[in-house]
Amino acid sequence: MNNTTYSIKKSEIERKWYIIDAADKPLGRVATEAAKLLRGKHKPTYTPNLDTGDHVIILNASKVVLTGKKLDQKVYRSHSGYIGGMKETTARELLNKSPEKMMMHAVKGMLPHNSLGRQMLKKLRVYAGEEHENAAQKPEVWNF
Repeated sequence: MNNTTYSIKKSEIERKWYIIDAADKPLGRVATEAAKLLRGKHKPTYTPNLDTGDHVIILNASKVVLTGKKLDQKVYRSHSGYIGGMKETTARELLNKSPEKMMMHAVKGMLPHNSLGRQMLKKLRVYAGEEHENAAQKPEVWNF
């Protein structure tokens, strides 16, 4: 009897396209579902050291919901590397200015923090509204 675990090869990976509608859903719930699809954890062929995930399109990022007082209390920080180069933006400001960045930031934090995670993040497309330019890929709607 063969007791070795089967590991999928790069040539055998099949990728699908999924659409997630973020309207009136919490930011974290949408981000976890997107990260799960990008990593491929929903597939029986999931392999931790390979990118077995699918492509994800997130629509209506501007209509995402933050619970509690997060809109005013959650702060996104970035640093230029120079002295006094810290920039702070509240969640409310970022949601009004560029909701796509907010969603990308949330999903990026849930993926591996290495080159594999960066490769997975390239398969994510976020749009503030209903329109998207990936109709040719025939994406399926992912409900959760």
